[in-house]
Amino acid sequence: MSDDIVIRKAASRASDAATAIRQVHDALGGGGSALTILYCAPTYDLEVLGREIATLFGDRPVIGCTTAGEITPIGYLEGSITGVSIGGDGLKATTTAIDGLKNLSLTQGDEAAKKARAALRDITGDPSSTNIFGFLLVDGLSMREESLINSLYHTLGSIQLFGGSAGDGTRFNRTAVYYQGKFSSDRALLTLFHTKLPFHVFKTEHFVPTDMKMVVTAADPDRRTVIEINGEPAGREYARVLGLEVDKLTPFIFARNPVVVSVGNTPYVRAIQKMNDDESIQFACAIDEGIVLTVARGVDMVSNLEEAFAAVRARIGEPSLVLGCDCILRFLEAQDLGIRDRIGEIMMRNNVVGFATYGEQYNAMHVNQTFTGVALGSSRARV
Repeated sequence: MSDDIVIRKAASRASDAATAIRQVHDALGGGGSALTILYCAPTYDLEVLGREIATLFGDRPVIGCTTAGEITPIGYLEGSITGVSIGGDGLKATTTAIDGLKNLSLTQGDEAAKKARAALRDITGDPSSTNIFGFLLVDGLSMREESLINSLYHTLGSIQLFGGSAGDGTRFNRTAVYYQGKFSSDRALLTLFHTKLPFHVFKTEHFVPTDMKMVVTAADPDRRTVIEINGEPAGREYARVLGLEVDKLTPFIFARNPVVVSVGNTPYVRAIQKMNDDESIQFACAIDEGIVLTVARGVDMVSNLEEAFAAVRARIGEPSLVLGCDCILRFLEAQDLGIRDRIGEIMMRNNVVGFATYGEQYNAMHVNQTFTGVALGSSRARV
């Protein structure tokens, strides 16, 4: 088997779904790709878009999802479609759908991971953690990412995984993934890639832990709600730790002061969505009782992203492609700070194609306010 791969990237800002996907399809070229990945703004008519994708791409494998922003070859956009096709003998991929997330059983993820590994074994013969990585796309409003990842990782073991939860801009109404001709909610897609090229699954977040720690003393993990912190109403105690009155808590305060949970020596960000009327706190990830939360403070997002990609290049050389998942809160912060174009330029320079998410996956964890991705080395890649 040759180790060559061929990468084609495209984007369209056309407002009409049929026109936009036709432009992307034409730019991606003919058949032969192991996989095409499409990231689609939720403002498009998804029924029309799904039919057009099926018609244009035929029986070629295509996956995708709705977004809260698109990372494209021409910058960080909203209201567009972007895509990447990866072909050649140097990369193989297989996708397994996982339906019924709201009623997800403990065995579903395990069975999906076994099915995906068996399918990849049939076409490659030598799957191992040194030549396989996983990519997960999830209905971003399912609130089932933690359960799904836990059940997947039981079987995936040392295979590295990254992914993102589909978005709906700032509407939070409907999110969907695309597979086999249509966009569907309540579904996840697990894709396993096999390649002999160097690759690196990584994450970065522009937050560092402070010395302000809190203990969750009452929580409802299924609703991602923390009821008490340090034995007090969660919102009131969080405000006290920050040195604020509870009525001063705003979305800006939450965004700039998330909390992190440390596993080993690695911090994982847990974003706060809002404070409820009863002063409980709604998180974007499940948090259980007994967990120690550390308040984090932000550092420069631009410098942090530059450092992350410098580390990628030091490890595998210049990336030929980065599949990236970037939290909507990072996207919105970049807009507020007027640095979205700078972030987009860094993404373009490092060959990133991806989307703004409602949550990110990194190995066995579901996280927030984080960029996760995989970088493919460029030694045998043609773009």
